[in-house]
Amino acid sequence: MRASRLFIAGTAVALGLALLASTAVAQTAAPTRDDIVSKLNHFEEAAEVDFPALKQQVMERAKARIKNDPGPVNRPPIAPDLAKLPAFNAQIQFDADTPIIQPTSYQTVGRIADALVHSSLLPYTFLIVGHVESNSKTREANAILSQRRADAIRDVLVNTFKISTKRLHPIGLGEEQFLDRAKPTSTVNGQLQILTYAKVPEDAPAHPAAASAPAAKKPAKKR
Repeated sequence: MRASRLFIAGTAVALGLALLASTAVAQTAAPTRDDIVSKLNHFEEAAEVDFPALKQQVMERAKARIKNDPGPVNRPPIAPDLAKLPAFNAQIQFDADTPIIQPTSYQTVGRIADALVHSSLLPYTFLIVGHVESNSKTREANAILSQRRADAIRDVLVNTFKISTKRLHPIGLGEEQFLDRAKPTSTVNGQLQILTYAKVPEDAPAHPAAASAPAAKKPAKKR
């Protein structure tokens, strides 16, 4: 009797562990290309963003020691118009305090690249927006880190997947625009966003131009 009880208990534990493992896999599974496309292909109107000015504003606000700072929960977003754009939030894993992408997230980055060359998204440019959850580091350090991570994703999309650099605009918002303001320390605020930003300028190809082959030399005439 005792042996059968132990067997039943062991079986229950094994099933519980299996369920936990399957749940963890489901939570970390990479999104499909179609998942990403469906989130990004509802573009209506471009947001007016001055990227150099926004980067400067992020750093100035992150550096400022404001006496009456309302705190992370009540801190107003620095670029609220971005919330109007179609967005895909990606759970990209980086090495701690670095812009180095962990191998577990390579598939997700590849799926993003597949989506950006889908026929319905080829006419558009995109923002790559880095965020960081509130933590023990300074807001300035987190603003810098979020920009480096956005740059890292842009570099992989351009160098590995050959997405035109003219279609990608990386911007790091650090702690200056939380995805979940009610829970500033939540890992949700560390997600990276891809936002459909504007139409590709007519003079900018969606794919990098292929290098033209050198003209063949004509054989020298015999004299």
